[in-house]
Amino acid sequence: MLGYTPLRDGLAILPAAVCMVAFAPLSARLTHARGSGFTLLSGYVFCLLSFLTMLLLWKQGSPYWVVGLAFAFLGAGVGLAGTPASHSLTGSVPTRRAGMASGTADLQRDLGGAIMQSILGALLTAGYARAIAGSVASAPDRSKITSSVQNQLEKSFAGAQEVAQRYPQYAGKITAAARSAFLAGDQWAYAAAILGVLLGAALVFLMFPRQDAEEALLARYHAEDSR
Repeated sequence: MLGYTPLRDGLAILPAAVCMVAFAPLSARLTHARGSGFTLLSGYVFCLLSFLTMLLLWKQGSPYWVVGLAFAFLGAGVGLAGTPASHSLTGSVPTRRAGMASGTADLQRDLGGAIMQSILGALLTAGYARAIAGSVASAPDRSKITSSVQNQLEKSFAGAQEVAQRYPQYAGKITAAARSAFLAGDQWAYAAAILGVLLGAALVFLMFPRQDAEEALLARYHAEDSR
């Protein structure tokens, strides 16, 4: 929506990678000092700040610092949450089962990421389709819009761009409506992401063992493993 080239798109997410690498060592130290639960919640806070920034500040024509800030928060959150998430699983099994635990952790991360991406993508698409349908319904020359054209408009932003190219006399209106609809759809996705982060944080806060209990559990696992 900002008109970035593919190269600039790639460069735009660099703050996420930089912050993830920078916060990962801090995550390990924080996990050792304050426990996995506290570190996980710290990561959730940064992820929440990221999606709140996207929801409230990402608009058409937003300056890059707003985009970079959201990605920086996201990278920091992932960097903080990664170590305790893995440690809580691999540290709770005997050494002989560490490979199985590591594989399970990878499966959970990949499967969870795929499910969330599918949900957020579906919400974005549904929000876009609903908004563009409303624009079509309120268009003054609604009778000239065929069902096939409307279906292509509702399909995706790229589909709307193709329609705009076929009807240059309406290109400006079509593009403006598609951009507005896309921004409406992404609000649905960001809101769902915020809800997911809050639910995850609530589960960690209510069900994850506190530091003393976690250390006792890990000590017991270690004792059983050394027999």
